[in-house]
Amino acid sequence: MKKVSITADRTYEVLIDCQWKTQLIALAHGRTRVAIIHSELMEDAVRLDNPIDSEVFYFKLPDGEAAKSVEITARLWDWLAAAGFTRSDLIVGVGGGAITDVSGFVAATWLRGVDWVAVPTSVAGMVDAAIGGKTGINSGYGKNLIGAFYSPHSVLIDLSWLKTLGDRDFAAGMAEVIKCGFIAENQIVEILKDRTLPELRGDLSTTLALIEAAVQVKAMVVSSDFKESFNREVLNYGHTLGHAVEIHSKYSLRHGEAVSIGLVFAAELAEIKGLLSAQVVQLHRQLLTALGLPTTYPRAAWSELFPLLALDKKSRGTSLRFVAISAIGATLRIEDANASELAAAYERISA
Repeated sequence: MKKVSITADRTYEVLIDCQWKTQLIALAHGRTRVAIIHSELMEDAVRLDNPIDSEVFYFKLPDGEAAKSVEITARLWDWLAAAGFTRSDLIVGVGGGAITDVSGFVAATWLRGVDWVAVPTSVAGMVDAAIGGKTGINSGYGKNLIGAFYSPHSVLIDLSWLKTLGDRDFAAGMAEVIKCGFIAENQIVEILKDRTLPELRGDLSTTLALIEAAVQVKAMVVSSDFKESFNREVLNYGHTLGHAVEIHSKYSLRHGEAVSIGLVFAAELAEIKGLLSAQVVQLHRQLLTALGLPTTYPRAAWSELFPLLALDKKSRGTSLRFVAISAIGATLRIEDANASELAAAYERISA
């Protein structure tokens, strides 16, 4: 087991390659009540095998982004009230990024803040969603527009969850790993060169190394900028168009699949602006397509995607801001892209 420490609004540890139930039982010691929030598909897997000295409540939510609604959140608040949860109790989110997002938000807002533990079960959750303290739910106008910065007490990464993932979900999570490689960690890029999805899935030690490297990147960024004042925005590489694609697809695409498309778009925009070489742009496509991730989106969708870009949280007034790179590990911001440059970048990723 490896521990990565993060210092933000509190100092906490990410435990990588642990047994989550064993760790959770230890963390629950002295708590009167523990709420385990999980998706419908995990109802059996989340049951604690050993008795603990806390009263355990299991709260089942819909799968995926459907869990991140105002209605579901209000239902969780009511459940906590009915169960008598106090500030000394514990909330646990077991699931993918959607579950940890809503669990963290509920923990941040119930009684103005109770401790919570994230148990990510997807690659995306392990390297991104469960780490960093960004919690939130969706609005009808966009993703994660309602939220709070509120760090977990601990993050428990148990690699046995990876066996439960299909190839599509595993690959989607790797898009966030690839993002970390391009913004900060050349080792990730080098490991993934010429790797196919079956090869990666059959090599747990390499997968562990990639997860560790991505967690280290996120820990470094979050510890230096907790509330996304500027530096933390580098973690949104590929997300500006990616979030718009998610909304446009009505979440039929996985988050990582949309980010994959957004990464190539951001790279193409940087090349158009004369900031990035064609070779690095092509490397984006190479790594992503080798894992079966999409890098194109329908040409006709641009007129609907363009207004959605304004919902991005990096936007300032009427100005769009894109995270970009000029080389692997060298990030910057593009704030002066005009409509024709954006359209030209999109044309390059159009199908």
